[in-house]
Amino acid sequence: MASVDQSHATRSTDEHFKRRMSLQAAMFIGVGGQIGSGWLFAVLSAAGIAGPSALISWLIGGALTMLIALAWMEVGTAIPVSGAIVRYPYLSNGGLAGWIMGLSYWLANISLPAIEAVASLTYLGGLFPQLGLLTTRDGVSMLSWPRGILLGIALMLVFLAINLFGVKLLSEANRWVTWWKIIIPVATFLLLFLTFDGDNLTSYGFFGDEQHGGPGAMLEAVAVSGIAFALMGFRGVIDFGGEVKRPSRNIPLGTIGCVLIPLGIYLGLQLAFLGAINWADAGVVPGDWVGLANSPWAEGPLAAALHASGYAALGAFVSMLLLDAILSPGAAGYIYLGSGARVGYGLAVNKFFPQIMTRVNRHGVPAVSAIVSFGIGCLFFLPAPSWYRLVGFISSALVLSTLAASVALVVMRRTAPSLRRPFRLPAAGFLAPLGFAAATLIIYWCGFVTLYNLVTVLLGGMAVYAVFFSCQRGWTRRGPAVVLASVFLACWAYVTGSSGFLLAPEDVTTPDGSWPVPHVLVMAALCAGFLTALHLMSPPEGRQHLRGGHWLVFLLLMLLGVSAIGEYGPATPVLAFPMDSIAALAVGVLAYFWAVATGFRTPEMSELEDDKC
Repeated sequence: MASVDQSHATRSTDEHFKRRMSLQAAMFIGVGGQIGSGWLFAVLSAAGIAGPSALISWLIGGALTMLIALAWMEVGTAIPVSGAIVRYPYLSNGGLAGWIMGLSYWLANISLPAIEAVASLTYLGGLFPQLGLLTTRDGVSMLSWPRGILLGIALMLVFLAINLFGVKLLSEANRWVTWWKIIIPVATFLLLFLTFDGDNLTSYGFFGDEQHGGPGAMLEAVAVSGIAFALMGFRGVIDFGGEVKRPSRNIPLGTIGCVLIPLGIYLGLQLAFLGAINWADAGVVPGDWVGLANSPWAEGPLAAALHASGYAALGAFVSMLLLDAILSPGAAGYIYLGSGARVGYGLAVNKFFPQIMTRVNRHGVPAVSAIVSFGIGCLFFLPAPSWYRLVGFISSALVLSTLAASVALVVMRRTAPSLRRPFRLPAAGFLAPLGFAAATLIIYWCGFVTLYNLVTVLLGGMAVYAVFFSCQRGWTRRGPAVVLASVFLACWAYVTGSSGFLLAPEDVTTPDGSWPVPHVLVMAALCAGFLTALHLMSPPEGRQHLRGGHWLVFLLLMLLGVSAIGEYGPATPVLAFPMDSIAALAVGVLAYFWAVATGFRTPEMSELEDDKC
């Protein structure tokens, strides 16, 4: 394997990658990831939360995703490098922001192959229960042990093997697979229209059932039902930026295609599924939208709708759907494993991970990083191997990482004005904060429990920043840093572990109906104490890297605090919809301008600007 010269890591590592991807191949990397498990389950998940208003949820999700993607087009073409999404926040705001953003995106990417494997086996196990691949826990179907989980790990090994043999094999294989993945979903919703019942859209509550529905549920569906999970795949073009031909043209066009093509397909699927629901066959009282998630249809909603149609031709099409239920998530799985490998590579370039993860094999693939992504990704089979349980956390982690481009665009225009920008976003002063606000709202709509778990992992990870990154840069001594990190982690683990929210179901509530605001304040106090101590231990350069990331800690804790008393919290809301979303939006705007104000010109940014100029 080739190694890299660490003195020029930011610039020279990408020379090992080969620009072989055409526009279609790059766009299909994104589309191939987006039309994975999402198309098999998201339509039922969204309908269960929002009822027929799920159609509006998809339109809102598409509009917000496009706003988020705009900033990525400029930074992605200016610095087209592999693993780019985790490298931009470091270049614009330094180590702490780079580490938290990078950890978020890396965790999302290494867990995605697991959720795609879960999706394939859930469909297979639902149609053939005699295989023993599924079990039921708390009313939710998930992979069984050992048969289901071990078969999931075997699928992950296949994803790894495809990635290790190079981007050319990946893109060529994905091109034909993606055409299949477009044709089958389109054929599915066209066939379902033959059984369309318009009463399902008009007679049972447009915003879902009376108890759980409403406009707030429509927005919640954007975040946790799989809508954001599916549409955020546009970033696949950015992840492979170092391997795309003519990046100044193909990255913007590929990004736009990665939003519009899947959105059109998902809208067709959602409308057709809503009209095809057979309440009696699902064993659910008509209008009980929430009940769909715990019905037999949840194991394979589209296959169930085709079977219930009564048409022989539609029932026969189920065999094609089953084949696609294996192929679509499987293809998305190997794409996401490739993305995870490049994200780990990007973190290693920034010295957050060991430098061995920057090594590439003779096929131009970061093989060590791919193997690490595979190994840690397999751990996501352990807590709750269910698509419906994993999708909310993954969505929130994905969306959080997309905040980086809006900030990086504006900061880099100030700190690297001479950097060549093949695509320059017009009205960036308006569109960049708008994209940041869009991402903030999606994160907030994920709900308190999902946000709590995300905050627990990411802010607890600041201990790793102190022990490894800060010490490696010579800003802190190893001994005091280890003591500080150990004390912080022990307190953090006790506070979060005893909360009752860690790894809890989405609908968990506080036992006495009280708001968990005091608990969030304790978490904020722990973070403030840790960052203050690390600040005092660090020289001026280290302090600048800390200041550049304080806005992100503020954003996460404030969104958690608003969620604790808002529409999606564990108790009766103090801030009901839409006031809670307005409060979250205000937090996002404040965090954005804080992030821009504390961005600075990192040495690596200077090196890149000199090289690109």
